[in-house]
Amino acid sequence: MDQRTELSEFLRSRRARLRPEDVGLPDSTTRRRVPGLRREELALLAGVSTAYYTRLEQGHGESVSAAVLDAIARVLRLSPAEREHLGRLTRPARRRPGRAAARPQRVRPALQQLLDAMECVPAYVLGRRLDIIGWNRLGTALLGDFAAMPPEQRNMAWQLFLDPSARELYEDWDGKATDVVGMLRLDAGRDPDDPRLASLIGELSLKSADFRRLWAAHSIQDKGHGTKRLHHPVVGRLNLQYETLRPAGDVDQVLVTYHAEPGSSSAESLRLLASWAATEFHPEPVEATQATPVDPVR
Repeated sequence: MDQRTELSEFLRSRRARLRPEDVGLPDSTTRRRVPGLRREELALLAGVSTAYYTRLEQGHGESVSAAVLDAIARVLRLSPAEREHLGRLTRPARRRPGRAAARPQRVRPALQQLLDAMECVPAYVLGRRLDIIGWNRLGTALLGDFAAMPPEQRNMAWQLFLDPSARELYEDWDGKATDVVGMLRLDAGRDPDDPRLASLIGELSLKSADFRRLWAAHSIQDKGHGTKRLHHPVVGRLNLQYETLRPAGDVDQVLVTYHAEPGSSSAESLRLLASWAATEFHPEPVEATQATPVDPVR
């Protein structure tokens, strides 16, 4: 990912989503050639010259101060994740040889034991580039048989855009897709030189028009919590809460869990799914599956 191009496109996309009245400016009757705020309007509100902001939006962010970035982020109404992304894009690129390409990610044995002990809670672990690197039996029953997938397909973005069953599983597929692309772009800002991430983005762009459209929007989204409505082929509709937890020891891993409101029909359906999974799924040992290095996406 070219950091200068990414900075330019990100700032233009954030500026385009704002209207003058959104930031307290009168709605001019002069027809605008492009949607959103003009550069001079944003510069005025941020307290910098138009020439300074124009240079920044052209991708020259090497010498910009934190105070100026905070002012621009305030005017653009950036979320915390978007502000983090902007900060990374304006820092000089520093290559970290082999970090993303050579070192495979593994789930610690103790964390895998915790996953396996959560018999009534679907759970999985995401690593860099949204690779699915760990899971438990109920997670497999809810979202797919990860152990049976080729390593390059054990990826949340790959599953969502290139596996047709995902559109049937997620009732709000569009919302899920927007979130996943936003998380993937945040990862791209953190590891711009990751060749596997570049290969994944290339494959998704080639094979999915929806991914191309969402990627071009430059949305940024961090992993969080919320509600997901699923339509499972075995137990039907499920209304589940999800939580994202960060295990200690590896900043690139997150544990995602699902649960239902106690006493709800979804809780009963999840219990039935757990009983079904106990007879249908027998996940392979950690060393045989989850610890296997993920090959580059082809």
